[in-house]
Amino acid sequence: MIRIATLDDIPAIQQIAYNTWPSTYGGIISEEQINYMLDLMYSTESLVQQMTKGHQFYLFAKSDSAATKENEIMGFASVSTELDGIFKLNKLYIVPEAQKTGAGKALLTAVKDYAVQNGGKKLILQVNKQNPAIEFYKRQGLSILSENIFELEKGFVMDDYIMGTNL
Repeated sequence: MIRIATLDDIPAIQQIAYNTWPSTYGGIISEEQINYMLDLMYSTESLVQQMTKGHQFYLFAKSDSAATKENEIMGFASVSTELDGIFKLNKLYIVPEAQKTGAGKALLTAVKDYAVQNGGKKLILQVNKQNPAIEFYKRQGLSILSENIFELEKGFVMDDYIMGTNL
């Protein structure tokens, strides 16, 4: 089951992020950078700002639940408008035990539907070049458009692909 997230869902989003980032990025970036980025993108203040500035968050819950309890929420995604007709998938994370169950595909479909309903012509995303999710995105019809290195504070960098698909 997928539903739109509200400010009340921030603790569930944070729980998933803090549970998935170390396993997703532990072999790719340092623990210090993981902690820095979690704070940057998933602090309560940051998530409130994202939600109030137009980022649409979706939650995926166990099919037999009402998606009301934090521990029943298995994943989330967020999407925002970048430019006229271009939407960006900012986040898509699924707890490890729910990966390869269709949860990611369902969330990506919700994001694409949202973009199309709001005039989207293209969906883009950034993904670390070493993230195994690249293969998932390729299977969902996205392709690599470019490579970029983004410099962050404290000497951290994001070495990413920009992927995209027409909607």
